[in-house]
Amino acid sequence: MKSKDDKLGIHEHITSLQGVGPKKAKALEKLKIRTIGDFLSYYPREYQDRSHCKPIKDLVDGEIALIRGNITLMVRGGYGYGRKRNLKLLISDESGSIEVVFFHAAYLEKTLDKECQYEFYGRVSSRAGRLQMVHPDFNRWQQDLPGEILPVYPLTQGISQNDLRKWQRQALAYSKEIVDYLPEDIISRNRLCSLQYAIENIHFPKEHRKAKEAGFRLVFDELFLLQLGLLSIKSSVKENNKGIAFSPEQTTETFLDALPFQLTSAQRRVLAEVERDMEAPKVMNRLIQGDVGSGKTVVAAAAAYKAIKCGFQAAMMAPTELLARQHFDSLKGMFDGFGIRVGLLTGSMKAQHRKEIIRELADGSIDFLIGTHALIQPGVEYANVGLVITDEQHRFGVNQRSLLSRKGQNPDVLVMTATPIPRTLAVILYGDLDHSAIDEMPAGRKPILTKVLSEKGRDNAYEFIQRQVKEGRQAYIVAPLIEDSEHIIDVKSATQIYEETRERFPELQVRLLHGGMKQSEKDQVMEEFYTGKADILVSTVVIEVGINVPNATVMLIENAERFGLAALHQLRGRVGRGAHQSYCLLICDSKSEIAKERAAVMEQTNDGFLIAEKDLELRGPGEFFGVRQHGIPELRIADLSKHLRILETVRKEAADLLERDPLLTATENSLLKEKLSNLFEDKDMISI
Repeated sequence: MKSKDDKLGIHEHITSLQGVGPKKAKALEKLKIRTIGDFLSYYPREYQDRSHCKPIKDLVDGEIALIRGNITLMVRGGYGYGRKRNLKLLISDESGSIEVVFFHAAYLEKTLDKECQYEFYGRVSSRAGRLQMVHPDFNRWQQDLPGEILPVYPLTQGISQNDLRKWQRQALAYSKEIVDYLPEDIISRNRLCSLQYAIENIHFPKEHRKAKEAGFRLVFDELFLLQLGLLSIKSSVKENNKGIAFSPEQTTETFLDALPFQLTSAQRRVLAEVERDMEAPKVMNRLIQGDVGSGKTVVAAAAAYKAIKCGFQAAMMAPTELLARQHFDSLKGMFDGFGIRVGLLTGSMKAQHRKEIIRELADGSIDFLIGTHALIQPGVEYANVGLVITDEQHRFGVNQRSLLSRKGQNPDVLVMTATPIPRTLAVILYGDLDHSAIDEMPAGRKPILTKVLSEKGRDNAYEFIQRQVKEGRQAYIVAPLIEDSEHIIDVKSATQIYEETRERFPELQVRLLHGGMKQSEKDQVMEEFYTGKADILVSTVVIEVGINVPNATVMLIENAERFGLAALHQLRGRVGRGAHQSYCLLICDSKSEIAKERAAVMEQTNDGFLIAEKDLELRGPGEFFGVRQHGIPELRIADLSKHLRILETVRKEAADLLERDPLLTATENSLLKEKLSNLFEDKDMISI
């Protein structure tokens, strides 16, 4: 059965719009615009108010304004020949005059008419005490046409604002047939405008009030659908899927007693929450958040111990081979004395070894399998998996977690993340999970001292590293790029820093690590650094996760302004893992206010949760995660740092709706059910 949208034609390809040929269509694909519907959902980032014309005498330096006047003087000037020369205009109205400059655009002279009035829209600047506009938008004024509030869209190469506005007006012809999918009571209770009104007025509002009403409706819809989908997943797991009720008689105390350290009270609290979930007859679906070094892995290991001793297998999926191998090494040691066999499965394994691991997994010889996304590939079958653990969750997303879960008969699910997630994002992205937080660090850990340095302080930073190495410690040096780029000449590359560091310290053992190396090369470098054969490791962000060297005490980050706060905090967490005082040195020469603010936050606190909130505030949710979540709809208009109140409202509305109609079978919810099913990529995850 076709949906209402199919009848509308909003699934038609964009080439059905006048002026969109193959070349333009290819450029639009970079903006993720492929259909008419994509166009309608491509929202402006701001507006240009051309509805009010300002007298020239009232213009202020720095403002963006619309002026109207006559051309009283037109002069060619500057360097170049003919059409490439500059064009200067003197524009006058009844109140005064202003200079308008077009560089390399003398060809415009033939198109301008001194007898006509023109409108110019742009930023006002001051030069030599005289106001001017440089390269403003302009058009011939037509008295019978009212001024407009024009949308401003994010662009890509080959596409102009005028292109998008022209095509958007064509696409809006379809909006008249759009049917509202929200139930009438939700629309009424929240005083929402119609969906058709919202689509029309988000693009071409006649008044700012209408743009605001449209924006509220679209933000509401976006967050409501997301929450409804995630709560539906949670409801499906909790209510409809019978899980494994692990025996309360099988405790984790024997495992914990064998550890060479005591758990913190926070670790014990979270482990108790996990065990309580495991012993319940419903499937566990729990997220453990914990700062870098807070001890999440040992809690997961204890949960795996309980599952295995109850006769089931456990699996742990990590985002990188480095992290998977490190987990394998540490967990194998933890379980050696308990007769538990731990296996490793990664994509780079030789075929014969891989076949052997898969066979032993299927016949139950392996109790605990650790690996990368290789764990969810076709052909990997488990004898009796009862617990699946994913590490660094936001790198996988809902779909991959779901695929791992399907390898067993409703196994319990434990998710760990070392990237503290702001509460607002946790509610959105992990609305399908119960949350636990390890908010306490192990005893004896010294806070990492962080210092921000300018380029002038680089020599001091490297001298400090040399002193630390002479005392028997090790150091990381991180660069944002693998190799030099002619486009970013001010950014230090890992290869350049590696060569400079070797020349600076010929007596020290310096190694290079980056994502472009073969796995065997990475392994060798890491082995040498881990065993202390290498003193300094120069690396890209490949060390953000997966490296634990307690003897490393210095983290120096070049071009720190190119990293987000969360990434800086993750990198800093690679040191401070031993008994010695550790240091994080940030070399940052950016004049950007945001870069300075990030650096100040890093100096002031080691609290990952506080840093995560600040990172969300400074960068927004899209950049916070860097890539779209697998299976979770992309936020096109909602801003979680601004729309917290709307988020709280829609979460309550979504929960209330599912309580009244868990499967959305009521007639008034049929369009909503179809919309939700189309929005989430993996239909099997949604109970409805």
